[in-house]
Amino acid sequence: MAHPHHQRGTDATTPTSSALSISHAHIPRSTHDSNQTGTDDTRRATEMEEANGGVLCRGGTAEAGAGAEAGRAPHVAMLVTPGMGHLIPLAELAKRLAARHGATATLITFASTASATQRAFLASLPPAIASLSLPPVDLSDLPPDAAIETLMSEECARVVPALTGVLSGLKETTRLVAFVADLFGADSFDAAAAAGVARRYLFFPTNLHVLTLILHLPELDVSMPGEFRDLAEPVRLPGCVPIPGPDILSPLQDKSNPCYRWMVHHARRYRDAEAILVNSFDAVEPDVARVLRAPQPGRPPVYNIGPLIKTDAVETDNEPRAPCLWLDRQPPRSVIFVSFGSGGSLPAEQMRELALGLEQSGQRFLWVVRSPSDEGAVNANYYDAESKKDPLPYLPEGFVERTKEVGLLVPSWAPQIKVLAHEATGGFLVHCGWNSVLESLVHGVPMVAWPLFAEQRQNAVMLSEGVGAAIRVPDTKRREEIAAAVREVMAGQGKGAEVRAKVAELQKAAAEGLREGGAATTALDEVVHKWIGGGDKDDDVGRK
Repeated sequence: MAHPHHQRGTDATTPTSSALSISHAHIPRSTHDSNQTGTDDTRRATEMEEANGGVLCRGGTAEAGAGAEAGRAPHVAMLVTPGMGHLIPLAELAKRLAARHGATATLITFASTASATQRAFLASLPPAIASLSLPPVDLSDLPPDAAIETLMSEECARVVPALTGVLSGLKETTRLVAFVADLFGADSFDAAAAAGVARRYLFFPTNLHVLTLILHLPELDVSMPGEFRDLAEPVRLPGCVPIPGPDILSPLQDKSNPCYRWMVHHARRYRDAEAILVNSFDAVEPDVARVLRAPQPGRPPVYNIGPLIKTDAVETDNEPRAPCLWLDRQPPRSVIFVSFGSGGSLPAEQMRELALGLEQSGQRFLWVVRSPSDEGAVNANYYDAESKKDPLPYLPEGFVERTKEVGLLVPSWAPQIKVLAHEATGGFLVHCGWNSVLESLVHGVPMVAWPLFAEQRQNAVMLSEGVGAAIRVPDTKRREEIAAAVREVMAGQGKGAEVRAKVAELQKAAAEGLREGGAATTALDEVVHKWIGGGDKDDDVGRK
């Protein structure tokens, strides 16, 4: 599961782990800037650039001095561990903070994830949201087969000195009220503490079921001698749907792999957070939401602030328009959308069975197709959504011709939000990545669950056996099973009808939570109140 694009070697341009050179950044100007502070700001930005080894400030800086504090927008620094699935919800959180609370934010990314896709996404964000890339770190001592979770965790731990410098600089140039790290970034709390940032929060981009498992992991590590995959009984945790051992998230499936120890380490460090913000909503997992709402000694409070999904998608010249043009010609709710997210690809045999299953289902389909994963690495596209090769030759002979009237094959990528929002889309065959699940629920699209890696198998159990928003394809992945699941979700009058009704109910609940006075809006309001004036921290918080 190693990622080939991580920085592993070092060269003349690669800084040491303590270097503070920053590849690019912009710090948003306070909405209350005054012209007379411009000279001081410029000098301070220059000093910060020199201290940090080359920070490039593209958007100016906020005023300096305690006297200007009352007029400055609260600023939040957010550390984004690798993956667009981590970046998108944190960026949406930053947008919500800006729109509702007048806050500014800096999204801090890792050098290993720099890509054209990420750069374009960051460049499209509103002026209130800055972006900053940390320097590369040397991971050449790690084994070639190191798991993605290990690479991300090691990179975060090794970049702490550089991050400390960045946060210290932000404290000088903004009214920094909080630091937010996502799920693989808990070691970055050390940087925030060293920089004197008192409020340290964890952002959890997936759901309460996964969070509950991780919070219980240290005790499970002691009490469970064998492997999860070998358990005879499902794992039962407070408020959660029972999860069969083989469906427990993949980095926990081999205790001898360093990524398992890293997950136990993160679980312990989560308790260092002042609170945990979760990209979920109560209706999709109501029982565990009730459990986590109750205070528990030693566990940070948990706030459900979702669904946070990608919004304000900007059309670009190179965005494929064919999918939506094709959907325009299809009847309402008649098409199943097939996509395995930005990071997923299938083994050749499963790809073949999926093609024949879609054909056998008799349903219209729009399939984002990639060439098969090499040697079964279903996460081969974790950082790069492009198909490795032309995928069409890997499809069954005659399939393209036979299905040309009812199906559309789109290589590599399609505008997922637009497809899910289209009235012709009636189902989603999904890898159960949490961002995609939330996008499907927000747009009222019932799901066929086909999990691949990470926490996706666990999500599939929750969705199919718990809330009832999906029908899961059996692990055997035979064409007959695929066809049956697709037909049931699209047109079935039994389980399929129940799934469609439940998804419509969840769509309504998600929208209600985001309205004024809704659960998610109220939860985030409470958090921001702590940041800017409702708590007892003495850092930059609460200054008036």
